Amino acid sequence: MQPKTDATLDAGETGSRVQIAASPYLGGQEVDFSMLDDRRGGNVLLDPVSMADLLRNGFVYPPHSIYSDVKVATLGFDPAQDLYDQPRFHFALQSSDASSRPAAAAVDDAQLLKTYHRLLCDAVLRSTQDMQSPWLLQSGGKDSTSLAIAVAEVSPRTTCFTYLGGPEENEVASARRVARELGLRHEMLICDPGRAYDRYLAMVPEMPLLAADFALLSYADMATEVGIRGGDGIIDGLGSDVYFGAPVSRRQRMISMLAWGMPLPPWLFRIGPVRRSFKCCYALGTLQMGRFERLFPGSRFTDAEVDDLLGRPVAARSRKRLGTYRDDIDAVDSAEAVRRISLAIVESNAFAKGMYTARAMSLRVGYPFCDARLRDWVFHHLPDDRLIGPGGVNKVLVRRHIESRFQHLPYMTAKGSFRFDLCGLARQRFDQVHAFALEGRALLPGAAHWLESHRSRLDNKYFASKFYLLAVMLPWLLSRTSGSRVVGVNEGSAE
Repeated sequence: MQPKTDATLDAGETGSRVQIAASPYLGGQEVDFSMLDDRRGGNVLLDPVSMADLLRNGFVYPPHSIYSDVKVATLGFDPAQDLYDQPRFHFALQSSDASSRPAAAAVDDAQLLKTYHRLLCDAVLRSTQDMQSPWLLQSGGKDSTSLAIAVAEVSPRTTCFTYLGGPEENEVASARRVARELGLRHEMLICDPGRAYDRYLAMVPEMPLLAADFALLSYADMATEVGIRGGDGIIDGLGSDVYFGAPVSRRQRMISMLAWGMPLPPWLFRIGPVRRSFKCCYALGTLQMGRFERLFPGSRFTDAEVDDLLGRPVAARSRKRLGTYRDDIDAVDSAEAVRRISLAIVESNAFAKGMYTARAMSLRVGYPFCDARLRDWVFHHLPDDRLIGPGGVNKVLVRRHIESRFQHLPYMTAKGSFRFDLCGLARQRFDQVHAFALEGRALLPGAAHWLESHRSRLDNKYFASKFYLLAVMLPWLLSRTSGSRVVGVNEGSAE
């Protein structure tokens, strides 16, 4: 179906509706975003509820998108169904659905490792078949380290690429050692938030949809660097959590217990000791969240703040979108199973950052852990104790795969990730984002005031995280709406 850009069309009219299959689990084919190309500079149908999603959670609830007339089929949604009228979600990767798993004593560890390694190598080959110079995003964690072992065997031309986002991380030493011992080239990039933001702004016009993942700017920085250094593709280790399992730690359980959905007065955050403490602000923010949405990462805007930013009550409609997943959530009986569902939802945004930036840079992106053969073998043929071990140790087989080549890697004790210097971004780019907010008052009427009233607090990561969301959203929205009439935001939109 080809979209129509006539602003007089309502988003619910059949002729304007677009559906895109965008799950890497569907077979590895490159997602076709070309049907969105004519939405640059014309009248567009922006969805204010999706804008509230981004502000509240950092992503748009699937199958919705930032456009009222574009739906996206991610994991759990059948792309053949009508995603506009009562879309149906079902997550089929719960342990209860894997009745064929063998008993722990019925399998041989050596054979399991051999099969896993072969399937992972095959997955790497399939995901990189159209790449001449792939770059592996090597965080130094379990997934990327296991992936590097397979890459070294079947794609030795690959360069390992590590991003140092801040002092909290400890993955560089691990990643460098892994690459060196496997005979792979290793490169690293230290986060410069201003450079990363400039690179994001440069690719915004070519990004087909809007995402606000907290690693989006890191990804934009890395994707640009890959292109500069001659790479033509990215290998990403996302995708295995939903079928290996997601044990819930004691810390995560405690945080979940604090999520009471209780509105608090804004003045609490202005008290000196609270304002300066990330942990205090995070706890107060958690008190105002629902328990399920607290499973999503990062500090985000409260419902009251979202309504102020958008200039009207929209947050409740965003929260209502969780109803699409309610049947699956209510059907499970463990915190781990609920967390798998949350990962299936939030991973849609994690994949989106790679797909959107890769398309903007004319790069390919591959996700070997989404390979159907590998996924189905792990899900159905690994004993439960090779997935999650005693005490909630996750990805037991992956750990053993790594231990077959390496011992005592740093990730085992202090794993980092592709973090980003949020406070540094606020220091370097406040005036630029404030200017975007002034220009985009029709889209986010309260953004400029929020920025002005919180400027002195942006050395706290809690507030800097919210600044980040505005910094990502505003330029993308302006790139689609400058000089055009925005249907949806100004005139209402379909749910």
